[in-house]
Amino acid sequence: MSAASISATDLGWGPRRGPDILNGVSFTLSAGRRLGVVGANGAGKSTLLRLLYRFHRPRSGTVRIDGEDIWAMPPRAAARRVAAVLQEQPTDFALSLREIAALGRVPHRRGGAAPGEEDAAIVEAVLRRLDLSGLAERRFGALSGGEKQRAMLARALVQEPQVLILDEPTNHLDIRHRLELLEMLRGLDVTIVTSLHDLDLAFDLCDEVLVLSRGEMIALGPPETALDAATVARAFAVTARRERLEPSGRSRLTYALASRDRS
Repeated sequence: MSAASISATDLGWGPRRGPDILNGVSFTLSAGRRLGVVGANGAGKSTLLRLLYRFHRPRSGTVRIDGEDIWAMPPRAAARRVAAVLQEQPTDFALSLREIAALGRVPHRRGGAAPGEEDAAIVEAVLRRLDLSGLAERRFGALSGGEKQRAMLARALVQEPQVLILDEPTNHLDIRHRLELLEMLRGLDVTIVTSLHDLDLAFDLCDEVLVLSRGEMIALGPPETALDAATVARAFAVTARRERLEPSGRSRLTYALASRDRS
């Protein structure tokens, strides 16, 4: 299945009997592009992702995959098109890593049909790609935090989605597996929306960046423009400055506490 476009139009959400904590968020991401969602803690990043993978129903606005409202799709059809990897992981499953990964095939099976040879081949290919074959029979609860993160990513990739939603995907990963993950994400034929704390990672991975502050979108565009010094300062309550690195010509942002925070 090839990548699909995803769009959000005037999204708003809040808890029942509470005020909205996300307001007026809109974007369109073409098929195969990668969008980073950044902002301070509590800015609304995880809330936005939950709307995109149909965990929360929007209080206002719509989310569309290739122009189709995800809430007009049957749940199984939506699960074949959108997969998510979350920060929150179950503390224990009485299942092996291989069995966890194989759960990604459930939306593709009809009724109570048992997994077939094609399902097994897809699972094995993903485990190899994520360097998990040697851990395949280990119980999920016995895995390290980084191994659990990769196991949940395996389940999402086994799902063969058109759109992949990632909440802090490099969380818990060591340097090697972080680099391998980034290389793999760049090579996937899938549309990616990911929340990030690391702004350097947004420059390295993302085609576009959406910046949130207190539940509202304050910037959207390529990293070089969306993450300018003024926007970063506003979003994170810091002072920011862009530095050019030689001889590569690339730039990076440096940060410091605002003067009122140091007093």
